[in-house]
Amino acid sequence: MNQVISRCPVCRHELTVERLKCDCCETVIENSFKLSKFDYLSDEERHFTETFLRCRGNIKEVEKELGISYPTVRSKLDAVIKKLGYEAEEDHRPARREEVLKALEKGEITAEQAIAQLKQQAKKEETYRG
Repeated sequence: MNQVISRCPVCRHELTVERLKCDCCETVIENSFKLSKFDYLSDEERHFTETFLRCRGNIKEVEKELGISYPTVRSKLDAVIKKLGYEAEEDHRPARREEVLKALEKGEITAEQAIAQLKQQAKKEETYRG
């Protein structure tokens, strides 16, 4: 069976479901149904989310499972949180400079993401110093 697509292949707007059918008793329900927020995640975002849940939110385990760095896990998590319509919580542990630069070098994060993470780290270090 094919997976439901959630975006129009022409204009990329969200699609709705108009018809549901039970394969067992052949009951058909027609109306306008909206898909869940999770249906609008990309395949990559859905895979990341499933991995994150399977690892029970343990970022170290997600790093190992996906072979990506801490800053990349945080970046992907923040992106999924925002796409689901929530505000991403500010990171409580600033990423170390070396981790950010390593992730940038590997192409796991963009230059803009690296700059933002380094600025965030500097701001938090300033706050910790008093």
